[in-house]
Amino acid sequence: MSIIKSVLITGANAGLGKDAARQAAALPGIETIYLGCRNAEKAEAAKAELEATTGKSIFQVVSIDTTKLDTVRAAVDELPGPVDGVILNAGGAGGATAGDKTKDGVIGSFAVNVLGHVALVEGLIAAGKLRGTVVYVGSEASRGIPAMGMARPDLKESSTDELATIADGSMFPKFDPMVAYGLVKYVGTLWTSSMSRKHPEIRFVTVSPGMTTGTNATDEVPPFQRFMFKRVAFPIMKLLGRAHVLEDGAKRYIEVLTDDKYTSGRFYASPWPSTSGKLVDQATIFADLDNEAFQENAYRAVHRFLPEAQVGVA
Repeated sequence: MSIIKSVLITGANAGLGKDAARQAAALPGIETIYLGCRNAEKAEAAKAELEATTGKSIFQVVSIDTTKLDTVRAAVDELPGPVDGVILNAGGAGGATAGDKTKDGVIGSFAVNVLGHVALVEGLIAAGKLRGTVVYVGSEASRGIPAMGMARPDLKESSTDELATIADGSMFPKFDPMVAYGLVKYVGTLWTSSMSRKHPEIRFVTVSPGMTTGTNATDEVPPFQRFMFKRVAFPIMKLLGRAHVLEDGAKRYIEVLTDDKYTSGRFYASPWPSTSGKLVDQATIFADLDNEAFQENAYRAVHRFLPEAQVGVA
Protein backbone atom coordinates (compact mmCIF):
# COMPACT_ATOMS: atom_id res chain seq x y z
CA MET A 1 0.00 0.00 0.00
CA SER A 2 1.33 3.42 -0.98
CA ILE A 3 2.04 5.97 1.75
CA ILE A 4 0.31 9.23 0.92
CA LYS A 5 1.52 12.33 2.75
CA SER A 6 -0.19 14.88 0.50
CA VAL A 7 -3.04 14.69 -1.97
CA LEU A 8 -4.85 17.17 -4.19
CA ILE A 9 -8.55 16.57 -4.88
CA THR A 10 -10.42 18.63 -7.47
CA GLY A 11 -14.09 19.37 -6.94
CA ALA A 12 -13.57 18.86 -3.21
CA ASN A 13 -16.16 21.21 -1.76
CA ALA A 14 -19.10 18.79 -2.06
CA GLY A 15 -20.24 15.25 -2.82
CA LEU A 16 -17.72 12.59 -3.71
CA GLY A 17 -14.75 14.95 -3.65
CA LYS A 18 -15.47 16.18 -0.15
CA ASP A 19 -16.06 12.69 1.19
CA ALA A 20 -12.86 11.47 -0.45
CA ALA A 21 -11.07 14.25 1.45
CA ARG A 22 -12.73 13.09 4.68
CA GLN A 23 -11.66 9.51 4.09
CA ALA A 24 -8.15 10.53 3.04
CA ALA A 25 -7.71 12.27 6.40
CA ALA A 26 -7.68 8.82 8.03
CA LEU A 27 -4.75 7.56 5.95
CA PRO A 28 -1.60 6.74 7.92
CA GLY A 29 1.03 9.41 7.42
CA ILE A 30 -1.26 11.95 5.72
CA GLU A 31 -0.09 15.51 6.33
CA THR A 32 -1.84 17.75 3.79
CA ILE A 33 -5.03 17.51 1.76
CA TYR A 34 -5.45 20.20 -0.86
CA LEU A 35 -9.08 21.00 -1.62
CA GLY A 36 -9.21 22.10 -5.25
CA CYS A 37 -12.38 24.18 -5.58
CA ARG A 38 -13.70 26.91 -7.88
CA ASN A 39 -15.93 28.66 -5.33
CA ALA A 40 -13.96 30.20 -2.46
CA GLU A 41 -16.92 30.52 -0.10
CA LYS A 42 -18.01 26.92 -0.55
CA ALA A 43 -14.40 25.76 -0.27
CA GLU A 44 -13.90 27.45 3.09
CA ALA A 45 -17.20 26.01 4.35
CA ALA A 46 -16.11 22.53 3.25
CA LYS A 47 -12.74 22.99 4.94
CA ALA A 48 -14.39 24.00 8.23
CA GLU A 49 -16.76 21.04 8.07
CA LEU A 50 -13.95 18.59 7.29
CA GLU A 51 -11.85 19.91 10.16
CA ALA A 52 -14.78 19.53 12.53
CA THR A 53 -15.62 16.05 11.26
CA THR A 54 -12.08 14.66 11.27
CA GLY A 55 -10.58 16.65 14.12
CA LYS A 56 -7.59 17.44 11.88
CA SER A 57 -6.26 20.75 10.59
CA ILE A 58 -4.60 19.36 7.47
CA PHE A 59 -6.86 20.83 4.80
CA GLN A 60 -5.77 23.66 2.50
CA VAL A 61 -7.90 25.34 -0.13
CA VAL A 62 -6.49 25.74 -3.65
CA SER A 63 -8.48 27.78 -6.16
CA ILE A 64 -9.06 25.66 -9.30
CA ASP A 65 -11.76 25.93 -11.95
CA THR A 66 -11.03 23.23 -14.51
CA THR A 67 -12.95 25.16 -17.16
CA LYS A 68 -10.48 28.05 -16.84
CA LEU A 69 -6.90 27.18 -17.66
CA ASP A 70 -5.48 30.32 -16.06
CA THR A 71 -6.73 29.12 -12.66
CA VAL A 72 -5.17 25.72 -13.32
CA ARG A 73 -1.80 27.28 -14.07
CA ALA A 74 -2.08 29.47 -10.97
CA ALA A 75 -2.84 26.39 -8.85
CA VAL A 76 0.27 24.63 -10.16
CA ASP A 77 2.34 27.66 -9.19
CA GLU A 78 0.66 27.90 -5.78
CA LEU A 79 1.39 24.37 -4.61
CA PRO A 80 4.53 24.55 -2.47
CA GLY A 81 5.97 21.17 -3.39
CA PRO A 82 5.31 17.72 -4.81
CA VAL A 83 2.06 15.96 -3.97
CA ASP A 84 1.90 12.18 -3.59
CA GLY A 85 -1.44 11.86 -5.31
CA VAL A 86 -4.07 13.68 -7.32
CA ILE A 87 -7.75 12.74 -7.56
CA LEU A 88 -9.26 14.30 -10.68
CA ASN A 89 -12.84 14.39 -9.42
CA ALA A 90 -14.25 17.70 -10.71
CA GLY A 91 -16.70 17.28 -13.54
CA GLY A 92 -20.17 15.99 -14.21
CA ALA A 93 -22.61 16.47 -17.05
CA GLY A 94 -21.61 20.12 -17.31
CA GLY A 95 -24.78 22.05 -16.51
CA ALA A 96 -26.45 24.61 -18.73
CA THR A 97 -23.19 25.43 -20.52
CA ALA A 98 -22.16 21.81 -21.15
CA GLY A 99 -22.55 22.20 -24.90
CA ASP A 100 -21.23 25.75 -25.17
CA LYS A 101 -17.75 26.42 -26.54
CA THR A 102 -15.12 27.80 -24.18
CA LYS A 103 -12.40 30.18 -25.33
CA ASP A 104 -10.14 27.12 -25.69
CA GLY A 105 -12.40 25.71 -28.42
CA VAL A 106 -13.91 22.82 -26.46
CA ILE A 107 -17.40 22.31 -25.08
CA GLY A 108 -17.98 22.95 -21.40
CA SER A 109 -18.40 19.26 -20.60
CA PHE A 110 -14.98 18.47 -22.06
CA ALA A 111 -13.36 21.46 -20.37
CA VAL A 112 -14.48 20.53 -16.86
CA ASN A 113 -13.99 16.77 -17.16
CA VAL A 114 -10.84 16.52 -19.28
CA LEU A 115 -9.00 19.58 -20.57
CA GLY A 116 -8.51 21.30 -17.22
CA HIS A 117 -7.36 18.08 -15.59
CA VAL A 118 -4.88 17.39 -18.39
CA ALA A 119 -3.43 20.90 -17.95
CA LEU A 120 -3.25 20.37 -14.19
CA VAL A 121 -1.49 17.00 -14.28
CA GLU A 122 0.90 17.83 -17.08
CA GLY A 123 1.63 21.19 -15.48
CA LEU A 124 2.44 19.56 -12.15
CA ILE A 125 4.73 17.05 -13.85
CA ALA A 126 6.55 19.80 -15.75
CA ALA A 127 7.01 21.72 -12.48
CA GLY A 128 8.31 18.66 -10.63
CA LYS A 129 5.35 18.78 -8.26
CA LEU A 130 3.77 15.36 -8.81
CA ARG A 131 4.77 11.89 -7.73
CA GLY A 132 2.90 8.75 -6.73
CA THR A 133 -0.55 8.26 -8.23
CA VAL A 134 -3.00 10.09 -10.47
CA VAL A 135 -6.60 8.94 -10.14
CA TYR A 136 -8.83 10.04 -13.01
CA VAL A 137 -12.53 9.74 -12.21
CA GLY A 138 -14.21 7.94 -15.08
CA SER A 139 -17.69 6.52 -15.61
CA GLU A 140 -19.34 3.26 -16.57
CA ALA A 141 -21.01 5.38 -19.27
CA SER A 142 -17.74 5.01 -21.18
CA ARG A 143 -18.49 1.32 -21.69
CA GLY A 144 -22.28 1.69 -21.67
CA ILE A 145 -24.99 1.45 -19.01
CA PRO A 146 -27.89 -0.48 -20.58
CA ALA A 147 -30.23 -0.03 -17.60
CA MET A 148 -30.03 3.74 -18.05
CA GLY A 149 -30.22 3.75 -21.83
CA MET A 150 -26.60 4.92 -22.16
CA ALA A 151 -25.06 3.24 -25.17
CA ARG A 152 -21.45 2.10 -25.41
CA PRO A 153 -19.27 4.45 -27.51
CA ASP A 154 -19.62 3.36 -31.12
CA LEU A 155 -16.98 5.34 -32.98
CA LYS A 156 -15.84 4.64 -36.52
CA GLU A 157 -12.14 4.48 -35.73
CA SER A 158 -11.33 6.47 -32.56
CA SER A 159 -8.85 8.45 -34.64
CA THR A 160 -7.35 11.71 -33.44
CA ASP A 161 -9.70 13.64 -35.71
CA GLU A 162 -12.77 11.74 -34.54
CA LEU A 163 -11.89 12.08 -30.85
CA ALA A 164 -11.30 15.80 -31.37
CA THR A 165 -14.93 16.14 -32.52
CA ILE A 166 -15.97 14.99 -29.06
CA ALA A 167 -13.82 17.72 -27.53
CA ASP A 168 -15.10 20.55 -29.72
CA GLY A 169 -18.68 19.27 -29.78
CA SER A 170 -18.95 18.86 -33.54
CA MET A 171 -19.84 15.20 -33.02
CA PHE A 172 -23.12 16.33 -31.45
CA PRO A 173 -25.32 18.19 -33.96
CA LYS A 174 -28.10 17.95 -31.38
CA PHE A 175 -26.39 18.19 -28.00
CA ASP A 176 -27.48 15.75 -25.29
CA PRO A 177 -25.41 16.23 -22.10
CA MET A 178 -25.63 12.59 -21.03
CA VAL A 179 -24.58 11.24 -24.45
CA ALA A 180 -21.69 13.68 -24.52
CA TYR A 181 -20.73 12.81 -20.94
CA GLY A 182 -19.98 9.15 -21.68
CA LEU A 183 -17.87 10.04 -24.72
CA VAL A 184 -16.03 12.82 -22.90
CA LYS A 185 -15.12 10.42 -20.10
CA TYR A 186 -14.03 7.89 -22.74
CA VAL A 187 -11.47 10.38 -24.07
CA GLY A 188 -10.30 11.19 -20.55
CA THR A 189 -9.84 7.51 -19.76
CA LEU A 190 -7.82 6.92 -22.93
CA TRP A 191 -5.60 9.94 -22.14
CA THR A 192 -4.95 8.56 -18.65
CA SER A 193 -3.80 5.23 -20.09
CA SER A 194 -1.56 7.02 -22.58
CA MET A 195 0.07 8.98 -19.74
CA SER A 196 0.91 5.74 -17.92
CA ARG A 197 3.37 4.88 -20.69
CA LYS A 198 4.78 8.37 -21.01
CA HIS A 199 5.43 8.62 -17.26
CA PRO A 200 6.12 5.15 -15.84
CA GLU A 201 7.40 6.73 -12.63
CA ILE A 202 3.81 7.80 -11.85
CA ARG A 203 0.85 5.45 -11.53
CA PHE A 204 -2.13 6.56 -13.65
CA VAL A 205 -5.42 4.82 -12.92
CA THR A 206 -9.01 5.55 -13.94
CA VAL A 207 -11.81 4.58 -11.56
CA SER A 208 -15.55 5.13 -11.60
CA PRO A 209 -17.36 5.90 -8.35
CA GLY A 210 -20.26 3.88 -9.72
CA MET A 211 -23.92 4.77 -9.37
CA THR A 212 -23.79 6.82 -6.21
CA THR A 213 -26.75 8.27 -4.34
CA GLY A 214 -26.55 11.52 -2.41
CA THR A 215 -24.33 13.42 -4.87
CA ASN A 216 -24.98 16.58 -6.86
CA ALA A 217 -23.86 14.94 -10.12
CA THR A 218 -27.21 15.42 -11.87
CA ASP A 219 -28.19 18.78 -10.40
CA GLU A 220 -27.26 20.69 -13.54
CA VAL A 221 -28.77 18.45 -16.22
CA PRO A 222 -32.07 19.53 -17.84
CA PRO A 223 -35.06 19.37 -15.44
CA PHE A 224 -36.74 16.33 -17.00
CA GLN A 225 -33.53 14.30 -17.04
CA ARG A 226 -32.79 15.36 -13.46
CA PHE A 227 -36.26 14.20 -12.39
CA MET A 228 -35.84 10.85 -14.17
CA PHE A 229 -32.44 10.23 -12.60
CA LYS A 230 -33.33 11.21 -9.05
CA ARG A 231 -36.93 9.99 -8.84
CA VAL A 232 -36.87 7.00 -11.15
CA ALA A 233 -33.44 5.68 -12.15
CA PHE A 234 -31.58 6.05 -8.84
CA PRO A 235 -34.30 4.43 -6.67
CA ILE A 236 -34.72 1.54 -9.11
CA MET A 237 -30.97 0.98 -9.41
CA LYS A 238 -30.64 1.01 -5.62
CA LEU A 239 -33.39 -1.59 -5.27
CA LEU A 240 -31.62 -3.76 -7.85
CA GLY A 241 -28.34 -3.49 -5.98
CA ARG A 242 -26.79 -1.44 -8.79
CA ALA A 243 -26.30 1.73 -6.76
CA HIS A 244 -24.54 2.51 -3.50
CA VAL A 245 -24.16 5.34 -1.01
CA LEU A 246 -21.79 8.27 -1.43
CA GLU A 247 -19.27 6.93 1.07
CA ASP A 248 -18.84 3.76 -1.00
CA GLY A 249 -18.27 5.75 -4.18
CA ALA A 250 -15.59 7.91 -2.54
CA LYS A 251 -14.03 4.83 -0.99
CA ARG A 252 -13.25 3.60 -4.51
CA TYR A 253 -11.08 6.69 -5.03
CA ILE A 254 -9.09 6.10 -1.86
CA GLU A 255 -8.72 2.38 -2.54
CA VAL A 256 -7.26 2.98 -5.99
CA LEU A 257 -5.10 5.86 -4.73
CA THR A 258 -3.43 3.75 -2.04
CA ASP A 259 -3.46 0.17 -3.30
CA ASP A 260 -0.80 -0.70 -5.88
CA LYS A 261 -2.73 -3.75 -7.02
CA TYR A 262 -4.61 -1.36 -9.29
CA THR A 263 -2.32 -1.32 -12.28
CA SER A 264 -1.19 1.83 -14.02
CA GLY A 265 -2.96 2.45 -17.30
CA ARG A 266 -6.11 0.52 -16.44
CA PHE A 267 -9.74 1.56 -15.89
CA TYR A 268 -11.54 -0.01 -12.93
CA ALA A 269 -15.29 0.14 -12.47
CA SER A 270 -18.33 -2.02 -11.81
CA PRO A 271 -18.83 -5.43 -13.44
CA TRP A 272 -21.02 -5.57 -16.55
CA PRO A 273 -23.80 -4.53 -16.74
CA SER A 274 -23.97 -3.14 -13.21
CA THR A 275 -22.99 0.24 -11.81
CA SER A 276 -22.07 -1.05 -8.38
CA GLY A 277 -20.14 -3.94 -6.85
CA LYS A 278 -16.47 -4.91 -6.92
CA LEU A 279 -14.01 -3.09 -9.13
CA VAL A 280 -13.02 -4.89 -12.33
CA ASP A 281 -10.79 -4.00 -15.28
CA GLN A 282 -13.14 -2.46 -17.86
CA ALA A 283 -11.00 -3.56 -20.80
CA THR A 284 -12.37 -7.06 -20.16
CA ILE A 285 -15.79 -5.58 -20.98
CA PHE A 286 -14.93 -3.08 -23.71
CA ALA A 287 -11.72 -3.88 -25.59
CA ASP A 288 -11.40 -0.42 -27.15
CA LEU A 289 -10.30 0.88 -23.75
CA ASP A 290 -7.16 -1.26 -24.03
CA ASN A 291 -6.22 -0.13 -27.53
CA GLU A 292 -2.89 1.71 -27.33
CA ALA A 293 -3.42 3.41 -30.69
CA PHE A 294 -6.74 4.84 -29.48
CA GLN A 295 -5.04 6.00 -26.28
CA GLU A 296 -2.35 7.86 -28.21
CA ASN A 297 -5.00 9.34 -30.49
CA ALA A 298 -6.80 10.67 -27.41
CA TYR A 299 -3.59 12.24 -26.12
CA ARG A 300 -3.06 13.99 -29.45
CA ALA A 301 -6.70 15.06 -29.70
CA VAL A 302 -6.63 16.70 -26.27
CA HIS A 303 -3.38 18.49 -27.07
CA ARG A 304 -4.92 20.12 -30.12
CA PHE A 305 -6.72 22.34 -27.63
CA LEU A 306 -3.87 22.62 -25.17
CA PRO A 307 -0.67 24.12 -26.63
CA GLU A 308 2.45 22.75 -25.02
CA ALA A 309 3.30 26.18 -23.60
CA GLN A 310 0.10 26.08 -21.55
CA VAL A 311 1.33 23.17 -19.47
CA GLY A 312 4.96 24.16 -19.38
CA VAL A 313 6.15 21.22 -21.47
CA ALA A 314 9.15 21.93 -23.70
